[in-house]
Amino acid sequence: MCRSIKTLREPYTPDVSDDDITAAARQYVRKISGFHRPAPHNAAAFEAAVAAVATATRQLLGDLVVGRPAASRTAS
Repeated sequence: MCRSIKTLREPYTPDVSDDDITAAARQYVRKISGFHRPAPHNAAAFEAAVAAVATATRQLLGDLVVGRPAASRTAS
């Protein structure tokens, strides 16, 4: 599914723009809805879905830890 959506996390893409995130979200919504361009009566739902997926993507990218997290240094 959506094989042409590029990976947006480091180290694959060091600089991710808002346009990159929105484009990936739009492509995902197009794929799952089956609409390249929705009919006018579906446009609001389509755009709301794009915005929601973009928001979730921003949160995911912000929360990911790239590489291994530092080991805990607590003494026993």
